[in-house]
Amino acid sequence: MGWAALSELVPLYPLYALLFLDTGVSAGQLSLLFAVWSVTGLLAEVPAGLLADRWSRRGVLAAGGALQAAAFVLWTATPSFGTFVAGFVVWGVAGACTSGTAEALVHDGLADVGAAESFARVNGAMTAAELLVQVPTALAAAGLYAVGGYPLVGWVSAGVCLGAGALALRFPEPPRGFDEEDDGGSLRAGLAPVLRRPPLLGALAAVALIGGLDGMEEYFPVLAAERGVPEVAVPGAVLIVSLAGAAGAALGGRAGRPRARALAGLLAASGAGLLLLPGAPPVPALLLLSAAYGLYLAVLVAAEAELQRRISGPYRATVTSVAGVGIELSALLVFAAFATGGVGAVGLLVLAVVPVAALGLRRPR
Repeated sequence: MGWAALSELVPLYPLYALLFLDTGVSAGQLSLLFAVWSVTGLLAEVPAGLLADRWSRRGVLAAGGALQAAAFVLWTATPSFGTFVAGFVVWGVAGACTSGTAEALVHDGLADVGAAESFARVNGAMTAAELLVQVPTALAAAGLYAVGGYPLVGWVSAGVCLGAGALALRFPEPPRGFDEEDDGGSLRAGLAPVLRRPPLLGALAAVALIGGLDGMEEYFPVLAAERGVPEVAVPGAVLIVSLAGAAGAALGGRAGRPRARALAGLLAASGAGLLLLPGAPPVPALLLLSAAYGLYLAVLVAAEAELQRRISGPYRATVTSVAGVGIELSALLVFAAFATGGVGAVGLLVLAVVPVAALGLRRPR
């Protein structure tokens, strides 16, 4: 949990978009930068997971921290559109290094001491920590910027990433058993047979679609402003939603192994809450959004735990990375839904995922 919190305690997170704009990046170039980041992460996701399984999960997590630090060093030392592009390529690879690797490392570490069933609780606590740390991160960003501007924020952020990478090396990493003949064809030999298992495929599909719905978080400031929240109060409103999400994630991790129908019901309630947002006054809208996000994250944490239960063999990070690719792709559906129909369309998309959750997370007989 300490690693999860430290890896998000990066003061540049609330400010890097402003850094780009203040350096002269246009709105169109900003979209291009985000596209480069996303595409890089998609391309690197599964190779990074395979490297973690074949080499060292701790090593890949540490490398991810070092790469992210390198990206921030580039931006801080020579801020320009070219270095922003290069930095996002490096950061995209860094994100791929942590995506499936962290869950696999935590699960197998717990399993090695006979505590595999604690994964849901630990994963929920990690997700909650990542959300709660937004408060000190915002305060640190404001303080550092007031003292030393973007350069100080950038250098401190690079140091935090290196610290998170060093902390990752302290994770226990139990040995994994590989076939001696499983070398260059490891992805085909180890991953493909596993993915032919229907229960695992169902959980993969469910996690991919449910996880992609988290793209709604990008629109929380917009939704707050649209519902009449004054601009000065928007950060506080978004923080309330994030705190509700943290509570939902923590509760989802402590729910044991909920049945698929219960998770589908919670997800349906989340979607219904989003459907009720248009036209709601500011305070009820904030409460609806907070409840919807809290319910959603409770379902996501439980679904991620169910996926880990169904993965067997030494390719856990690789399989989890496949789910990560699906999450990135399905997030595009959220962006398209919001662009075409606003939060109501996102609510309908959440409801459309409910049957997949009910079927994919159903316990194997």
